[in-house]
Amino acid sequence: MYEFDGILALEKMERAVQRVRERLLRATGALEQAGVPYAVVGGNAVGAWIEQVDESAVRSTQDVDLAVRRADFARMKSALEAVGFIYRHAASIDMFLDGPDAKARDAVHVVFSGEKVRAEYAEAVPDVSEAQSFKSYRVLGLEALVKMKLTSFRDKDRTHVRDLIGVGLVDASWPAKYDAVLGERLQQLLDTPDG
Repeated sequence: MYEFDGILALEKMERAVQRVRERLLRATGALEQAGVPYAVVGGNAVGAWIEQVDESAVRSTQDVDLAVRRADFARMKSALEAVGFIYRHAASIDMFLDGPDAKARDAVHVVFSGEKVRAEYAEAVPDVSEAQSFKSYRVLGLEALVKMKLTSFRDKDRTHVRDLIGVGLVDASWPAKYDAVLGERLQQLLDTPDG
C-alpha cells in the first residue's frame, strides 16, 4: 500500500514538473513567434544556468517568471492569449493563468524590465537585452539574474544563489561585481553555503 502511494506521489510530482515545463515552452514560443523581447527569470532561469553545468542539481519550480519591457506588454498579452493564457492582475501582480480554472501557481508571472518589483527594492529588474539564448528560449544573463536574486533575497532566492554557488557558476570573485549591499549579501551566502 505504501509503495503504491509513493509511486502515485512521484507520478503526480513528475506531471507537475512537466506542466511547468510545457507552460514555459508554450509562453516563450508564443513570444518568440510574435517577436516580443523577453527574458526567462526566476527559478526556471536558475535551472537553465545550472543545467549547463550539472543537470542533477536542477530544482523544480512551481511557476514561470518572465521579464518584459512595459512598452511590449500589449504585444505580450496578445501573443500569450492567442495560445490559451488568460490575463489577470491581482495583488499588484500581472500574470497569465494557464486556462480558466487555473490558480496563480499555474501561471506565467510578469515583471517589468527597468522597474522595481517592490518599491522597497534597491534595484530594478534588468533589461531584457541582457538575455541570452538557451535552447529554444531566452534566459536572463547570469550576472543580471544573480543581481535580481540578491535584490529580492527571499528564502528561495538565497537557495537559488547557493545552488549557483554549489555548481561553481558563482564564486568568491563575484561580490565585487555588485554594489556594497548586494555584494555583502552574496558574501554572506558564500560564507554560509549550507544555509
